[in-house]
Amino acid sequence: MSAKQYDNLTDSQLTLMAQQALACYPDPLQGQLSLLCRSENATFLLRAAGQRYALRLHRGDYHQKADIVSELQWLDALRETGIMVPEAVPDKEGEQVLTLRLPDGSERYVVLFHWIEGEMPTTDVDPRAFQQLGQITARLHQQSKQWQKPAGFQRIIWDHHTMTSAESHWGRWQDAPNLNPADHGVVEQAIAQVGAAMTQFGKGSDRYGLIHADLRLTNLLLHKGETRVIDFDDCGLGWYLHDLAAAISFVEHHPRAPEWIDHWIRGYEQVAHISDAEMAMLPALLVQRRIQLTAWVGSHAETEMARSLGPEWASHSVRLCRRYLEGERLPVGV
Repeated sequence: MSAKQYDNLTDSQLTLMAQQALACYPDPLQGQLSLLCRSENATFLLRAAGQRYALRLHRGDYHQKADIVSELQWLDALRETGIMVPEAVPDKEGEQVLTLRLPDGSERYVVLFHWIEGEMPTTDVDPRAFQQLGQITARLHQQSKQWQKPAGFQRIIWDHHTMTSAESHWGRWQDAPNLNPADHGVVEQAIAQVGAAMTQFGKGSDRYGLIHADLRLTNLLLHKGETRVIDFDDCGLGWYLHDLAAAISFVEHHPRAPEWIDHWIRGYEQVAHISDAEMAMLPALLVQRRIQLTAWVGSHAETEMARSLGPEWASHSVRLCRRYLEGERLPVGV
């Protein structure tokens, strides 16, 4: 994946691409497309023959085709364990990852998924939903630790360097809107301290492996008391407890964040054990994720998500870095 970030095509251009891709699917899948959201990719709602589907149009310079195929292989394996995750629909040629060749010679990848029913929670969600999320995450981790990956399996690497350095996957945290340059030193100190802690913690198979890596509120669906997990686009190799840090992405500073974490841990522990060594790393993982997201906000400032965060979000990031360096409380909440 290159350092190139947000897709600069217009909504109309992306819609035309999605329509071109849709023509490669069987006749019963021909229907009406509407843009749902833009982030790393553009996601469209497809209505066809009384059914709904989600069409994911990948932006260029992010994942290779083999990465996307590997994602779908993991999803297939997870469904076999009874976990509700997205399922890809093959095109006319039987391919789950469609290659869309553009006039300029570039390529875009497209995946069509069966729709998963459910309501997306908000920060007003019942904290018990995080308990359900913790339970499901533990099941994902159990499967990940036991699963024999197929030949050729490859996914993105999420470690301290790829999350917080100047060469991180999501760009430079220094570019975040409204981040005071006078506060850069605080963030740099936090990054150095986290880096030292993570190096000592290591990447043993009991603590580091294949994870979702983006299990935040907008990637959850609540349906009849069940928490379902969607959007595995960022799944890759990382620390297992990073999935807890990701659960409160962008809202680490929310007053209820400590409560959400408690419920997540309670749910996880009902299925699998979190070691004392992992728990000791939670402050580092939480602030590492917040800094990673600060970089994302800088490189994706034009997205609706980044704009919705408001002018104080960056200063909250600095405040949480300070709290981490003080070492007395988790770097979350007010």
